Amino acid sequence: MTDSEVGLSQLLRHTVVDGQGKALGRLADVIVRLRGDDYPLLTALVVRVGSETVFVPIADVEALEPDRIELASARLDVRAFERRPGEVLLNADVLGHRLIDVDLASLVRAHDVYLTRLVHAHDVYLSPTPGVWVVTGLNVHQSHWWSSRRDKGNHPVRDWRSFEALIGHQPSVLVRTSFGKLRRLKAAQMADIIETADAKEQDELLAQVHADPEFEADVFEELEEDSLSQLLKSRSTTDVASVLSRMRADDAADAITDLPQERRREVLSLLPEPHRTKVLTLLGYHNATAGGLMGVEYLALSENATIRDALEVIRTSTTEQPEALTTIYTLDSEKRLTGAISIIRALQADADLTLREIVDPEPVHAAPEDDIIDVTTRMADFNLLTLPVLDEDGHILGIITVDDALEAALPEDWRRREAQAHSSQPPLTDED
Repeated sequence: MTDSEVGLSQLLRHTVVDGQGKALGRLADVIVRLRGDDYPLLTALVVRVGSETVFVPIADVEALEPDRIELASARLDVRAFERRPGEVLLNADVLGHRLIDVDLASLVRAHDVYLTRLVHAHDVYLSPTPGVWVVTGLNVHQSHWWSSRRDKGNHPVRDWRSFEALIGHQPSVLVRTSFGKLRRLKAAQMADIIETADAKEQDELLAQVHADPEFEADVFEELEEDSLSQLLKSRSTTDVASVLSRMRADDAADAITDLPQERRREVLSLLPEPHRTKVLTLLGYHNATAGGLMGVEYLALSENATIRDALEVIRTSTTEQPEALTTIYTLDSEKRLTGAISIIRALQADADLTLREIVDPEPVHAAPEDDIIDVTTRMADFNLLTLPVLDEDGHILGIITVDDALEAALPEDWRRREAQAHSSQPPLTDED
């Protein structure tokens, strides 16, 4: 429960007065303390008195209202204000600055910050102390003078916890939860945000992503070619090799291609041997062909193995690319492709059947020199989630997954499209 809510932009327009109504100065800023997933706690005001700024503890504030800021005493600490480690100034650090809208996975700008005074402790505010002021909301849309307080031009105030604020703000890094709300983002969403961030914002985002090496690799796989190339150029050879060693071999090969020749050799020498072999194999194909699109992770078993055997291999293949496990391929004694079956069909079949008894004996396939149009057309015609790429003797060189085929077929600037807004609210009716 609350008894007062006020926007920071309203407060900044008012003079600070004492209990007798005498002007003491003008509000310059509001200091809050971050508390992880809890709402930030208001701890003090910064008041400008003449040419100086002074610190006023929140305990000395009698009233904090849209039309009045009153102190309990006319006595002020005249020592100049100095920021303490980890303190956040809402005006200087948040208002007008960019932050991440985690719900919509985009960078936005804070046009107002809303403070709420609690009457009773309530789980929604995660605060055990009634009477305190906390930051509860943000307005990230430009408002106009005719907009209402709670609906800025048909854009309601949003919950503070829907955002990751203070990106690129070094003084508060140590008091923020590691990775914070960004854990809710998928790798592709984080990649999009990094690509639209400025250099300072990118540095912090990459530092946070780096805390989770597997997620970091997933993010780098989702970056556009130009962005990935620029980011890798700014990293040490050891760091580049560390990231690429966790990326899928096909994505790592694409990334290495954009490195200068000398550095390319250095990075390759630092990759683990099995991964380096896969990458070197893929570097031998043009990236606009089936060979350049394929990945070298796939599931292939003897045609004499049972359905039960295949499903157990899938169950334990926790480090493999999931998209590569949607199809089971069978091989003869010479390791040549003899059949294919989808994982769904396998799950529906008698587990004691051998793969030879149930697979499609003539699976659709591609040659490494086939172009992108041939590949995508074939996958669309036969509704394939994966397409094996074979050498002249019928051995599997790799497979193309539908996500890679789709990305290759889309226009190069498809990621730069304007995001379409999706609302969870039902459309308004005439009765509304």
